[in-house]
Amino acid sequence: MNEAIYKVELTGAGMWSKIIGKGKVLKLTDLQGGANVSMMLYNANERTERYNMPDTLKGQQVFYLCQGLCLHTDMGRLIASVTEDTVGWHDAVCGASDAEEVKAKYGVLTYQDGRNDWHRSGMECFLIELAKWGMGERDLMPNMNFFSKVVTDEEGKLSYVPGNSNTGNSVSLRMEMDALVVMNTCQHPLAPGGEYASKPVLLEVFEGAAIRDDDECLNSHPENARAFLNTFHYHELKASL
Repeated sequence: MNEAIYKVELTGAGMWSKIIGKGKVLKLTDLQGGANVSMMLYNANERTERYNMPDTLKGQQVFYLCQGLCLHTDMGRLIASVTEDTVGWHDAVCGASDAEEVKAKYGVLTYQDGRNDWHRSGMECFLIELAKWGMGERDLMPNMNFFSKVVTDEEGKLSYVPGNSNTGNSVSLRMEMDALVVMNTCQHPLAPGGEYASKPVLLEVFEGAAIRDDDECLNSHPENARAFLNTFHYHELKASL
């Protein structure tokens, strides 16, 4: 991979949102181990189209995200693909923490007392970033939690698995359309209580390569191939207008 065209370190429940163009690659790196990156994705040009968790999971018959899988939209297209992953398991079902959960687990620490280490929830951070784009509560969706692992028992009870990601682990997403990426590094909603300690993450964006016929994400599931074709047609027709 070539040198990054954009780079920033997210710390202290860091919030971030920008548009990343089609074909570019977003790489996230866990700098200390134990990170969590909550993310939502929208079609940057038609923001009513966005990442769809049910279609993503049922179409690929999975419960979590990893290399070779694709992120489907609610229009039968793809918004991104997981092209590289050294973690192996990323939660796709548990959503983001809210203010009451954070208060119950970690207590109250205001900005006046804690500055950049003050206690914020994933939901609050999402809404702050969405507001920058003229969006709000109605635009919230089931989000992904990169670097975090949650498993279920035979009765359907969900359990958070500590230590899923180590220092230096990374995951890369290739954008299959111009995407508005909204994220924060707040702790996972099922993470144990005690110390409020969001972990730093390095965010990098790279120029991507053209998709080849042997692309892992294209060929991993029949539903992905159909969605890639729908996405290709979307871009071809849009470009000809």
